[in-house]
Amino acid sequence: MTETTTTATRAGDEYAARLAEFSDEWAEIHRQQAALDARKARLLARSAAYADAFADATVPAIFPPAERQALSRRSTCAALAMATRMPERTVLRATNHAERLVNDAPGVLASLEAGRISARHAQVITDQLCDVPTAGRAVFLDQVLREAERMTAAGLKNRARVLRERLHPESITVRATRSEADRRVEFEPAADGMAWVHLFTTAPIAQGLIERVEVAAAEARAAGDTRTCAQLQADALAALALTGVTPEDVMSSPVLPHPIEVQEHIKPTVQITVPALSMAGVSDAPATLDGYGPIDPEAAARIAVNAPSFTRILVQSETGAVLSVGRGQYRVPADLQRVVRLRDGTCRAPGCGRRARACDLDHSVAWEDGGTTDVGNLACLCRHHHRMKHLPGWNLQHGPGGALEWTTPDGKQYWTEPDPAPF
Repeated sequence: MTETTTTATRAGDEYAARLAEFSDEWAEIHRQQAALDARKARLLARSAAYADAFADATVPAIFPPAERQALSRRSTCAALAMATRMPERTVLRATNHAERLVNDAPGVLASLEAGRISARHAQVITDQLCDVPTAGRAVFLDQVLREAERMTAAGLKNRARVLRERLHPESITVRATRSEADRRVEFEPAADGMAWVHLFTTAPIAQGLIERVEVAAAEARAAGDTRTCAQLQADALAALALTGVTPEDVMSSPVLPHPIEVQEHIKPTVQITVPALSMAGVSDAPATLDGYGPIDPEAAARIAVNAPSFTRILVQSETGAVLSVGRGQYRVPADLQRVVRLRDGTCRAPGCGRRARACDLDHSVAWEDGGTTDVGNLACLCRHHHRMKHLPGWNLQHGPGGALEWTTPDGKQYWTEPDPAPF
């Protein structure tokens, strides 16, 4: 054996030994994480049980019993969310999952606790379990858990769905009709002036949409369009939704409009905040589209030209100060509403992302208790957090600069700050 071969063999042995260390430690970390996830599930399930047990004591009797329980749970989840800077809905969903895991699938919880499956495996199982009839749950859990301990979570998802389908007493037609009632469209902001639009609809409609935009994109590419297939598919769908053309028009013409051309068909009621210097044409500071965030000034101008109703709020470019004046009276005047909603951006409860324009304007100190109608006593709260603020143990106070101090029923304090000036 040559010296070079010996050196290479030693290096290979050292790499194999180090890789074994890495893989062992990686597996051990995952086992520990799984055990912690099981511990979190037990805690959340206990918190939900206590929220139910103490609902009558913690929520005023003016609410009906079922609503008292729901408010007690939301109050508990809100306190846990604030303690970890998590969205309240995330904690609420995690609590629902934890209850199914602890109460309905103890074997899955034990497997998670032992590190044989991950939290993602457990989530897949409980997601499918909620629609498995009681009579078939034991069989489902026994079979799906054996699969979970040898498969990836992604592979388990399809296997669990097939197994649930076999065990379900209702036909897929009945369940599809029921699920169709949940169809919806959701908007999700992304970075750099982009956003996602999610459509939840029936599988045939979704498949039909995909096939149409794929064919339109392929025809445009064949006609010499240099945009990528992904870009052409996105532009085809946008054209169908916004330009007023029919699917047949898009299918029959190989020329697809560019996103800039499509934007010109947008005729919304919008609120755009524009720096004064940008309006004067001497700055390229971004504008802010209400409900989204920063967009480029040219896009803001194109949208504004076509908007039948348009509120333009000028701000001082160096400081971001709103060029507006508030007035002190019980009824919040329109200009003061705009200032407060602009300042807050979203609901001011910690972790809540509901848009300010969809929120109530709340007097932190009630008018009848001497509170004033001004920026120092008004805050945007979604209807849920507006109601929750009045539950026993909750308190809300204004601080300097529009900051809010929340006190939860367990006595902890959390601060929220207004949205920073976007320029």
